[in-house]
Amino acid sequence: MSDAEKRDTVIVGAGPGGYVAAIRAAELGQSVTVIEKGNVGGVCLNVGCVPSKALINAGHRFKEAQDASTFGITTQAPSIDFSKTQEWKQKKVVDRMTSGVKMLLKKHKVDVIEGEAVLDSNTQLRVVSTGPKQFMSADDGLTIEFKNLIIATGSRPVEIPGFEFKDRVIDSTGGLNLPEIPKEFVVIGGGYVGTELACAYANLGAHVTIIEGTPSILPNFDKDMVKVVLKQMKKNGIDVITSAMAKKAEQDGKSVTVTYAVDDKESTIKADYCMVTVGRKANTDDLGLEMTDIKVGDHGLIEVDQQGRTSVPNIYAIGDIVPGPALAHKAFFEAKTAAGAISGKKTANDWLGVPAVCFADPELATVGMTQSEAKDKGIEVNTAKFPFAGNARAVSLDEPDGFVRLVTTKDENNLVGAQVVGPGASDLIAELSLAVNSGMNAEDIALTIHPHPTLSEPIQEAADVAIGFPTHI
Repeated sequence: MSDAEKRDTVIVGAGPGGYVAAIRAAELGQSVTVIEKGNVGGVCLNVGCVPSKALINAGHRFKEAQDASTFGITTQAPSIDFSKTQEWKQKKVVDRMTSGVKMLLKKHKVDVIEGEAVLDSNTQLRVVSTGPKQFMSADDGLTIEFKNLIIATGSRPVEIPGFEFKDRVIDSTGGLNLPEIPKEFVVIGGGYVGTELACAYANLGAHVTIIEGTPSILPNFDKDMVKVVLKQMKKNGIDVITSAMAKKAEQDGKSVTVTYAVDDKESTIKADYCMVTVGRKANTDDLGLEMTDIKVGDHGLIEVDQQGRTSVPNIYAIGDIVPGPALAHKAFFEAKTAAGAISGKKTANDWLGVPAVCFADPELATVGMTQSEAKDKGIEVNTAKFPFAGNARAVSLDEPDGFVRLVTTKDENNLVGAQVVGPGASDLIAELSLAVNSGMNAEDIALTIHPHPTLSEPIQEAADVAIGFPTHI
């Protein structure tokens, strides 16, 4: 015990939550040590949010190149060298972003130790060396005594019976790193990740089949929003099979045969690859939490207060390992809150709504409450909707499908939620998130001049509908 190195603020995990917590803590004057067993940047930068958007963008570019006849443009049949696509994604996007994070950690004098942390008590942990030595590497058994600890270990894909991740049965990481574009691609799970990569590979030329266990893909979004995506999926030749139970996958080295059942009737699909995206599991099972007084709730999630503090006052937890949506931007916010709390700042995770985005075709985004969620909470609301078909910019982009919807209180028209499905939804939701979290009402938005012609105008137009003075509908 006396051989333990004494450290001020220690952070376990260098993903979106961990590295942001490290930077903010250093900015606030703390001496910071980060322990990471894999790659700096975590799942998000390396094998998640960032590379998936690169692949999605490549799919859009290829799709547009194939058919621009709507605009009077004719080209020779385009081809794609997928190895170059993958090289661009890795070197120009992923490597660039992760290198930037490493530079920022170095700039803020954050010590980065490559290794796996295991807690011994409420104030002490051991580090076992792992991986190539890009940073300082711990000898097996390095013991650290910390004043404060932030746990940000993220999550991993769930594996289901009959679909062991091997060869042609892959998780989302494998889906992002395929060596070629599959002719036939089966996706088990129609949530955020499954839908995004299904759309991406369909645009790249694959025939995609989604097998979803619930009655609809994207069950966290309103049905009329999902309907817009399903319409585009049909155009792109994506088959969607819902209320289906995935049974097993059998491989022969060159292909995989997936067996599934609908209403107890079994069917099979032969594909080049089968990607399983049915959820993620919190990385809390191998941390040694049982050696501490940290309380763990359902699904291995750590119980925390509004500052991210666990039941042990000097230990905090953020990101995918605590309750709430498993989103990188939520982890960013929680990281700053926890780092501030350790520094004595009056911080709190007191948001009214966390925006969520699915980069499908078209994009979907939501923040705050839906109409049904408000009703369940006993809040009387109205909804105001404006279609992109009435927006000049969307029509000129040949992307008129979708809408903006505002959810406002019946009495004062205060914004409690908003949904967008259509072009640029991932960017438009930021303004609506600001409105929801600032307690703005529909008139505030209606009186805010939006530039013309832009995709942002449907927000103002929906607000005009909400206050009873619609212009372009």
